[in-house]
Amino acid sequence: MASASSSSARHLFDDSKKRLCARVGINVNNLGSVARQVVRSSKTNEIMHQTLKNFTQVDVVSDYSHQNLQKMSLILQHVGYQYDVMEDSVNHLDYLKEQVTAMER
Repeated sequence: MASASSSSARHLFDDSKKRLCARVGINVNNLGSVARQVVRSSKTNEIMHQTLKNFTQVDVVSDYSHQNLQKMSLILQHVGYQYDVMEDSVNHLDYLKEQVTAMER
């Protein structure tokens, strides 16, 4: 019986050893997967940082463009006022020509 018990214990030990090796192999593979994911995530973080930087630059350019459009709108309004004043002056010139012609007679 001692030999049966010893053989049984050896068989259990070998079986446990195989299971332990299998578990260690699975854990090593999982650790490799985690390491690959960390590397990918670090690149994702860099990409997100660059994207955020580009978005911020676009936002600043967009704000400057908006301010420039507002200034251009104001300039256009002033040019419109100047055009109206010049048109009135031209109309007055016709009236002044008529008066000068009337005075020459």
